[in-house]
Amino acid sequence: MSYFTIAGVQMHAHHHGDNTEAMRHRIDVLMSRFPQVQMVLFSELMPMGASTHNARPMPCDAEALFCQIAEQHRIWLIPGSMFEQAEDGIYNTLSVINPHGQVVNRFRKLFPFRPYEIGVESGTEFVVFDVPNVGRFGVSICYDMWFPETTRTLAAMGAEVILHPTMTDTIDRDIELSMARTNAAVNQCYFFDINGAGALGNGRSIVVGPSGDVIHQAGIGEEIMPIEIDMTRVRREREAGLRGLGQPLKSFRDRKVDFSLYRSETGSTPFLDTLGPLAKPVRANVEDY
Repeated sequence: MSYFTIAGVQMHAHHHGDNTEAMRHRIDVLMSRFPQVQMVLFSELMPMGASTHNARPMPCDAEALFCQIAEQHRIWLIPGSMFEQAEDGIYNTLSVINPHGQVVNRFRKLFPFRPYEIGVESGTEFVVFDVPNVGRFGVSICYDMWFPETTRTLAAMGAEVILHPTMTDTIDRDIELSMARTNAAVNQCYFFDINGAGALGNGRSIVVGPSGDVIHQAGIGEEIMPIEIDMTRVRREREAGLRGLGQPLKSFRDRKVDFSLYRSETGSTPFLDTLGPLAKPVRANVEDY
């Protein structure tokens, strides 16, 4: 089966509260209206809000509720992410739930939005999963997109679709829209970048095809986006080139250049070490003017 329908959900929610029942209602309405949907994707931190005070161990009651919903509607469900309380700290964690109500994998955000997202640890593992008879999907969260190595790694692991919940409420959303298109094009994959609305994001979710083409871009309010994708597009463009032209994945595979920076023990260079600490900007004293 090459066709598969994914619905991104951009919705308002409480910044610091439990949004799970609102999400359940949204899924019920969505599946009643668009019964062809096979996967539902929410934005980052949608279930329990953006406060680390709501962190909880995994598995948890909220995740169990989403498992019930996925089984009820026979859908793949990625309910955004939640703060996970682990023994070694707090992580921003996404659950992948199959139509049988089973958690098939969990992904911890690799790059917390530092220096602003303080008190959250970095994940270390990439996650891809297979939808039987459809294809391979990869997951990342928000700021992960700003590091091209993350999406390239998922593509190199065989991901044909990147599912990317985000919570962007800042003035750099326009840059992320360009990044979503670029990530899709250079990795020849679909890219679903789903943002929240209101307190949990300034909207403008975007779905991009494997040529970097914008399939849909949402406004700033609530919106449900059921999008049918065609896996043969990804496979054909990876075989024959983006719009019949460049073949970036094959070129990366066959490269002669050695990226020695990524093999160093520190992952750094003398230049990067001159950039100073990773810290919030400080306000200058008025006496300095």
